[in-house]
Amino acid sequence: MRDFPTATVRTRVAVPLRFGDGYSVDAELVTFHGLTDGREHLAVVIGDAGATPLVRLHSECLTGDVFGSARCDCGPQLREAVERIAERGGVLLYLRQEGRGIGLYNKLDAYALQDQGLDTYAANAALGLPEDDRDYTAAAQMLRALGIGSLDLLSNNPDKAEQLRDLGIEVSHRVPTGVFTTAHNVRYLRAKVLQTQHTLSLPELTAG
Repeated sequence: MRDFPTATVRTRVAVPLRFGDGYSVDAELVTFHGLTDGREHLAVVIGDAGATPLVRLHSECLTGDVFGSARCDCGPQLREAVERIAERGGVLLYLRQEGRGIGLYNKLDAYALQDQGLDTYAANAALGLPEDDRDYTAAAQMLRALGIGSLDLLSNNPDKAEQLRDLGIEVSHRVPTGVFTTAHNVRYLRAKVLQTQHTLSLPELTAG
C-alpha cells in the first residue's frame, strides 16, 4: 500500500445542480487543502453516502462535459453518474485531468492525429505522451478527508480500481457505467476495450 499525505476539507457549499434535459438534484461541493498534485479537484457529494457509497472518479473533459462532444462518452457518463449516485448516495470526484492527464491542447493535437487514422492511445504515443497519465493519489486523499475508506466504484476502467486499492481504499465492487456510443466515438470506445480492458459491451466485439 502506498503512503500519501493527509488532505483536509477546505470548504463545503450547497449547490443545486440543473442539467439541460431537466434533471435536477441538490449537491454539496467540497474543496480541499493539501492535495499532492496541487490541482483544484472537486468532490460532489449527493445524498446520504452510507457505509459503502457509490463513487465515481470523473476526469475533466471540457469538450465532452461542457460542449457535448460526440467524440467521447464523457458527457453522458457524467450525467448518468450524477443520477445514479443521487439514487443511492455517494460522491462524484471531478478530477482536473483533462485528456487522461495530458491537458486540453495536447488532447486536441491527439484528435488531429486520430483524424489521420491513429487510435486514441497511438495518437498520444505519436506525440511522445503517455497513453494515460492519470494518478489517483489526490482522489484517495479526497476520499480519506471525507471519511470514506470503502466504496463501490462506478467505472469501466480497471486501472482506477487497482490504483485506489494500492492506495488503501477498499473497492468492494466495480459497477459498470452505461454504454454511450455515437458514430464519432465507436473507434475510441473500441480502443479502450481492446487496449486497456475497459468493461464496455460493444456489439461489434460481442457479436457471434
